[in-house]
Amino acid sequence: MFENSDAFSGMSSDDIEASRRFYEGVLGLEVRDEGMGGLISVQLPKGGAVLIYPKDDHEPATFTILNFPVADIDAVVDELVSKGVSLERYEGMGQDDKGIVRGKAAGRGPDIAWFKDPAGNILSVLSD
Repeated sequence: MFENSDAFSGMSSDDIEASRRFYEGVLGLEVRDEGMGGLISVQLPKGGAVLIYPKDDHEPATFTILNFPVADIDAVVDELVSKGVSLERYEGMGQDDKGIVRGKAAGRGPDIAWFKDPAGNILSVLSD
């Protein structure tokens, strides 16, 4: 049914320019202007995109909305922190000093760390 669809995801932001600066400048991703009232799209490394649209009454997602699989989670977390990104800490998750849940070593899934974009949407980096 959807095998030929160019599917994409979307999320809102209360500050499109701050979102652009974050996704381009901090995360190093290509951001395209889509017109139509200030829409931008973040181009994902292996294809696909996330559309970000302005919303004055934006409320951040309370769950992870975008995951970035990486080969070396420690190196990526260190780079994020060096660029001023704060890692989220969640009660009971057993995060280490860097903010990483070491799930792989415990046989409980991937190593994962969470952070937020300027609109407060939750993103993650994870590594198997």
